[in-house]
Amino acid sequence: MKYKVILRNTEEGWSVCCPGLPGCWSQGDTEAEALANIKDAIQEYLAARDQLTAGQDVREVEVPAA
Repeated sequence: MKYKVILRNTEEGWSVCCPGLPGCWSQGDTEAEALANIKDAIQEYLAARDQLTAGQDVREVEVPAA
């Protein structure tokens, strides 16, 4: 899967968030480190989502790309 992320250069390094996953963010000293960290954060976010929806009547819908 591909997710859009937003990078911001700050005084402390790089911050990065994934707007499609509310609350999913990370940081790093370099842009490369921040991107590697957000990949881990996205994987953890999706794993937590799967745990929260386990046993629920979950459906998927497909929408065309904008």
